[in-house]
Amino acid sequence: MLAAAFQNEPDIEYTGGVARGDDLASFLHEKRPQALVDFTRPSEALHNALAAVAAGASPVVGTTGLSAADIDKIETACKEKKIGGMVAPNFAVGAVLMMHLADLAAPHFDAAEIIELHHAGKLDAPSGTALSTARRLAARRKDKPFAHTKAEKETLAGTRGGEEGNVAVHSVRLPGFVADQEVIFGLPGQTLTIAHRTTSREAYVPGVLLAIRRVTSEPRFYRGLDELLGLSLD
Repeated sequence: MLAAAFQNEPDIEYTGGVARGDDLASFLHEKRPQALVDFTRPSEALHNALAAVAAGASPVVGTTGLSAADIDKIETACKEKKIGGMVAPNFAVGAVLMMHLADLAAPHFDAAEIIELHHAGKLDAPSGTALSTARRLAARRKDKPFAHTKAEKETLAGTRGGEEGNVAVHSVRLPGFVADQEVIFGLPGQTLTIAHRTTSREAYVPGVLLAIRRVTSEPRFYRGLDELLGLSLD
């Protein structure tokens, strides 16, 4: 999907992909790309990104499950090499706007829960987007954390989901889904739901293209697509 998109962009020269098991260092040395896009596994993404930086290629990482320390290492490597880079939990423009709108709503509601729904083959739970959303919402509450009601008797363990900053997070894994997320806010007598639906992986293409063009044009490191879209709470 991404390969076809790259080939259709007149200002992008697609130099090829690297399959699992191929020698990434040799590929980078031979092709000399300006950017490397990584949608792999958490166990591989850090190595791939650092190899790209060492070869002078800006990393654009959409792999979720990286630790904060891993992202710090990629950012440090980019700064030392004086090249741009990005690690983002989600490259779908709609998903980024969903998180931004949830940020705006957070101070006005007493409670919040997140339901994220992904394809059955997704390796991590919750998704990086859901975890990032929960942390952002909790940060918006500052000294007045969300109320999170726990069941007095939980007859099935985990029914109330995981918890991050008093925000419950529920993960669904089923064939048929790509990547959906709902943020549900509650106040007495009312709820507000902010939802994003993904019908195909084409949803990620515009964000990836935007990231490639930006990180190859300036030596700046980005921790999310929202920074490129100019979304701010100020």
